[in-house]
Amino acid sequence: MKIAISIPDEIFAEAESLARQLKTSRSQIYSRALSDFLGRHAPDRVTERMNEALDRIREQSDPFTKHAARRVLKRVDW
Repeated sequence: MKIAISIPDEIFAEAESLARQLKTSRSQIYSRALSDFLGRHAPDRVTERMNEALDRIREQSDPFTKHAARRVLKRVDW
């Protein structure tokens, strides 16, 4: 989606420099920055992503791994 925004000249210059340094587009820089900002200020989004990751891990788990993990956790002092 295309949008128009106003930002201070200094921030624009830094973003331009970073885009060149990372060999990426200005749009990608702003998209990453906004995504990071939203991640820090939208805790539900972070929780949702963590739950998705845990679901994927659970799907990949086999009985041996589960058993071994339980044994290790029982020996750890919490």
